[in-house]
Amino acid sequence: MSTVPRVAYVINSLEGGGAALPVPAILDVLRGAGAQVRVLALTRRDGRAQPAMEAADLDVVVRKGGETDHFAAARWLDRELRGWGPTHLWTSLTRATILGLLIGPRLGVPVVSWQHNAFLKPWNERLLRLLQGQAALWVADSRVVAELTAERLGVELDRLATWPIYAADPGMAQARPWQPGEVLRIGSLGRLHPAKGYDVLIAALARLRAEGFRAPVPFEFAIGGDGTQRQRLTALACEAGVRELRLEGYVPDAPAFLAQLHLYVQPSRREGFCIAAHEALTAGLPVVASRVGELAFTVQPQINGWLAEPDDPLALASALREALIDPHRLQALGEEGRAQMLDKYSMSRFYTVGASVWARVAASD
Repeated sequence: MSTVPRVAYVINSLEGGGAALPVPAILDVLRGAGAQVRVLALTRRDGRAQPAMEAADLDVVVRKGGETDHFAAARWLDRELRGWGPTHLWTSLTRATILGLLIGPRLGVPVVSWQHNAFLKPWNERLLRLLQGQAALWVADSRVVAELTAERLGVELDRLATWPIYAADPGMAQARPWQPGEVLRIGSLGRLHPAKGYDVLIAALARLRAEGFRAPVPFEFAIGGDGTQRQRLTALACEAGVRELRLEGYVPDAPAFLAQLHLYVQPSRREGFCIAAHEALTAGLPVVASRVGELAFTVQPQINGWLAEPDDPLALASALREALIDPHRLQALGEEGRAQMLDKYSMSRFYTVGASVWARVAASD
């Protein structure tokens, strides 16, 4: 008699955005293949991802603990796994993956591990390289991360799959095209963290001002996101005289935020897949982005946006100047980007690739 697969999906936290955002869609694929699933979060953090998981009728268990009490987290995870009895352990993000690779094999449970990170702290990279052989399968969320996983961690190609972490929603609200007489609204979504490069954006806007650049229409810039860099970014903008920039804090409804923009900017120093920029393209927005991660392939200059070298205010200022100089062409670039997203990252393709990944997992049992 066959056993119904039971997948324990272990994730660092329930923080909004990032790897937690696609969890309902990912687990819908596994449930569609007949698996029972349970989400185990090592800590809550802001908890903003939890309502969407519960709305998807997912069983979510959250540990009452912090981010550095690793031994306590390991003991908790061991107890939860022994109590629930999963047939498979699926981990997401570094802390959950390290603990999962230590505990899963000891319990005789095969481990599947997501790899989302384009950047790993040196100690975490060494640990993952030592433990990588414990995973039955590694799943990268993009081609860039797949290449990095093979190179950095030494994962063999026969234990590595790529499942893009994004499914474009054809029902997503579309941004309304800019109309003459309107203020041009530019925005970005992301944590206020050095990796997102918002200090580079401020320096680029200051550079345009110093060069005497005058956009043909007035523009304003809004960044949606929280983080430790708020005070520093506010001070930098003030010192540089960048008055067009607003820090709006956490945005609970990303599609609504994107729908009121005319242009999206992602000035990151590093990225893996970057869901936010792909959502912006799906909303019909042209994108100015750093040439990092999957964005280096997705954003096509003069077709759906502009690219700039990362951590380079001069290059970003040049890309912004090109985008701002003729707001009439933004609509056509945005429409092309949306068409590309709905084709390349369609819902059907997301489910087909996910089902094939799960089939590899099931076949290896």
